Amino acid sequence: MFDIRPVAYVIGLLVAVLGATMLLPMLVDLAEGRGEWHVFLQSSVLTMFSGGLIALASSNGVKEGLSIQQTFLLTTGVWVALPIFGAIPFVLGETDARFVDAFFEAMSGLTTTGSTVLTGLDDLPKGILLWRGLLQWLGGIGIIVVAMVFLPELRVGGMQIFRSEAFDTMGKILPRATEISASISTIYIAITIACATSYYIVGMNFFDATVHALTTVSTGGFSNYDASFGTFQGPAEYVASIFMICAALPFVRFVQMTKGNYTVFWKDSQIRAFMATIAVLVLIAAFTLTQIFPHHPEQAFREALFNIVSIMTGTGYASVDYMGWGPFLISVFFFIGLIGGCAGSTSCSIKIFRYQLLFASIKVQLRKIRSPHGVFMPRYAGRPVGDDVLNSVISFFVFFVISMGVLSVALGMTGLDLITSVSGAAAALANIGPGLGPEIGPAGNYAGLNDTAKWMLAIGMLLGRLELLAVYAIFTVNFWRA
Repeated sequence: MFDIRPVAYVIGLLVAVLGATMLLPMLVDLAEGRGEWHVFLQSSVLTMFSGGLIALASSNGVKEGLSIQQTFLLTTGVWVALPIFGAIPFVLGETDARFVDAFFEAMSGLTTTGSTVLTGLDDLPKGILLWRGLLQWLGGIGIIVVAMVFLPELRVGGMQIFRSEAFDTMGKILPRATEISASISTIYIAITIACATSYYIVGMNFFDATVHALTTVSTGGFSNYDASFGTFQGPAEYVASIFMICAALPFVRFVQMTKGNYTVFWKDSQIRAFMATIAVLVLIAAFTLTQIFPHHPEQAFREALFNIVSIMTGTGYASVDYMGWGPFLISVFFFIGLIGGCAGSTSCSIKIFRYQLLFASIKVQLRKIRSPHGVFMPRYAGRPVGDDVLNSVISFFVFFVISMGVLSVALGMTGLDLITSVSGAAAALANIGPGLGPEIGPAGNYAGLNDTAKWMLAIGMLLGRLELLAVYAIFTVNFWRA
């Protein structure tokens, strides 16, 4: 019989931790003197009490390990439970949001998607703005741990290729998964502090630097302003680009670097492919801008760099309305959002390594056509790739395309136009943030969508953040069989 108690125990503890985190924006609102501090106090008490009760009621079923079914359910359950409680401050606070909007905002935050339904951000209490940033920051570190500890063991979307890398390669340094998580968290905090300091140096005030550091390193993209990063054009765009790229790299590499392996970044084929892709795209976009618009070369390069990096990493900041850059670059922005960063980072979408494995498989198939009797094996990072990995990757691509098509059609049935439906589905599943078009594009938000579309998009964010198959698996009959 399936025992849900170990799963509920962990979820309860995490909900309680989320409640404790609400005390930070409470202190900020208390210092600001706007009278909104009690919202976070009430939310914190309710959340910690609920989480504590769940954990206490399930504590008698705690075991040292979890079964595969329990691990799948835990991975999904955490990203369902936390947005429910994370939405409470939006309902009780000055935003006075309905639950559908509050849940959408919280889900967007914890999945680091960056889509927002809130308007008038410039005038909101600092506590709410900090809470949005904290949701994304917590979601960012959470997904790194999931990607390094859970998904390789669950064999989701080809992530099992990193199993030996995460545990055997790192075993001499960090023998247990908890130590891996602790070391990655240390790096995550250090990069966040460095990002906040850099923002402050280039002119942001302390609060803006802090919140934007939280949402940059998490590649989340929530901003304190309706104009997004357009409020901070100039050197801040270069700073943001650097840290968005850092956040899109495998965090295990940072850990290895701190242990003395300084060549690990260059040796990683995934990182090389990611950096080369960004370089080519930025040069193409910058050249196009200088040819079509009266852009100064530096401005063209800066805007191209920032916005290309933002969309490709899934951060979702926008410094300009690139919908005015012409159909070619608009198409580029749509497709690069489906690329993503590296596995084991805070970045989202399909991710570079899956494209590398797909191309390696295609290359082998082409060679077999030419030499039918030859024996060829796809390779990744110099290592042969088994059929189980390739099947997982191909399954992921198929499920992603089908999910995007189904979600696009479903959104269209709610009354949305074609561009909004397709780009909204892609933005949700790839956890990018902004879509295309005047309504949900870089100059708009999701506030005007109907409630049904918001629920659909929130589900899409969850599916995309947990690599689709980790969620789909729990709805199969075989999953629940002993």
